[in-house]
Amino acid sequence: MNNSGSNDSRSRSVEAVPGASLLGLVFFLASLTVLFAASIVAYVVVRNRAHVWPPSGAPDLPLGLALSTLALIGCSIAMQSALRSIRADEVRQLRGHLLRAFVLSLMFIASQVANWLWFYARDSRFGDHLYSFTFYMFTGLHAVHVLGGLIAIVVVYVRARMGYYTARCHPGVRNAVIYWHYLGVVWVLLLGLMLLDR
Repeated sequence: MNNSGSNDSRSRSVEAVPGASLLGLVFFLASLTVLFAASIVAYVVVRNRAHVWPPSGAPDLPLGLALSTLALIGCSIAMQSALRSIRADEVRQLRGHLLRAFVLSLMFIASQVANWLWFYARDSRFGDHLYSFTFYMFTGLHAVHVLGGLIAIVVVYVRARMGYYTARCHPGVRNAVIYWHYLGVVWVLLLGLMLLDR
């Protein structure tokens, strides 16, 4: 009885300022969009000023980027499934989908580390040209924000175990899902730009 009352009070505290967390997320994603847009503009400027792009002898993009993409898509699907579960008040399924998303996000990071090592082994001339720099810039910048998303999954999972979310009130789950979908869209855009130059 007391536990139910504490859960209700938590839900009420979350709902005290309706839409506040979503508004904060919108501002955060807007700032990220500016950051990624600036990196893309810098890339386009460098690309257009280069006489030869990619430079002679530059390696192809790692095939492991395909695995990274699949892991990211899988994580986005798992997060969407988590949202559907909590909307149906299925907290246990919510936790299961969050765990799957966590594993897939770890797979993405591991795949990216393997891609960086593969690329570096074939082109260690990091300071000789900007082609390598742009590869590391795009993939590294995105990976940092994936780490942030991984932390968000952990926070949402812990809160789910503590009974913070119900079908009626689950802003943390919704916001995490929006963030992961955002990361997926950004990744497709960045990868597309890199592939266009090959």
